[in-house]
Amino acid sequence: MGIGPSTKETSKHYFEDPLVKAFAGDPDIDFCGVIVVGTPQDNRMKHLVGQRTAAWLKAMACDGAVISADGWGNSDVDFMNTMEQIGQRNISIVGLKFIGKQANFVVANEYTQQVLDINKSAEGIETEVVGENAIAHIDAVKALAAIKLVMRKDKK
Repeated sequence: MGIGPSTKETSKHYFEDPLVKAFAGDPDIDFCGVIVVGTPQDNRMKHLVGQRTAAWLKAMACDGAVISADGWGNSDVDFMNTMEQIGQRNISIVGLKFIGKQANFVVANEYTQQVLDINKSAEGIETEVVGENAIAHIDAVKALAAIKLVMRKDKK
């Protein structure tokens, strides 16, 4: 889903993305790749990006997916719809998102239980520290463990 200016990532973060490194390096995971999706303004398009992403994952025969999003509010619609579309296609799903002290989504569904918070500030707010609002190695490790557990549970 999103990588935006509020995450304050450096170019090094893109070249050494913690999620890609964790997932590609795990022998239990058949890492398929990264899908980058925008956040449209139009609600019809918000639903379309979720449907297309889920269809793409299904076509690649993925058993699980981890999605991340930057922002909150209106972008929650895209994020939760995409999680729902993926889950409805029987693909295990885990989300990563900056939640912090807001602690609520504008919209929610049964898949919001599998969203991990990437907030690192004690106050639970976005900071001006480079990399502090972004996915770090520890977030990637948590996401990897979470998707493995969700996939194991979903197979039963």
